[in-house]
Amino acid sequence: MRPGIRLGVDAGRARVGVALCDREGLLATPVATLRRGDGTVAELCALAEEHGAVELVVGLPLSLGGGDTASTADARALADELAAAASVPVRLVDERLSTVTAQRALHQSGRSVKSSRAVIDQVAAVIILQNALDFERTAGRPPGTLVEPHKGRPSS
Repeated sequence: MRPGIRLGVDAGRARVGVALCDREGLLATPVATLRRGDGTVAELCALAEEHGAVELVVGLPLSLGGGDTASTADARALADELAAAASVPVRLVDERLSTVTAQRALHQSGRSVKSSRAVIDQVAAVIILQNALDFERTAGRPPGTLVEPHKGRPSS
């Protein structure tokens, strides 16, 4: 397991959920829900810098069969923008059912989906990041796919 804090990102069209893990990569916890807009990439880069993140992990919403969904291109675009702007590597990881799992967990804890909209995105980011951490610990290799940076920044 590579050491270092990672930021998990659930890229929605209206909101972006953010989570982070400890330096040992054991446990993901919620951080924030950002309103999606022109400043989102800068906010994510600032959060990565503030927390000393060594990597950004962006969820890639695939269909159950592994194909693209309506949101897949949007997540890839955000990951590309982050790779161009961030000072740390960006990885895309499969996030099938993360939002559904987050909604179910909140519902089981007695919260309604309507009253939990902002929290759902954070919980989904936690699920994305925790799954990535667990994969790396089990497989012994980084999760997902490294997003190649633009603007000449070297790949990590």
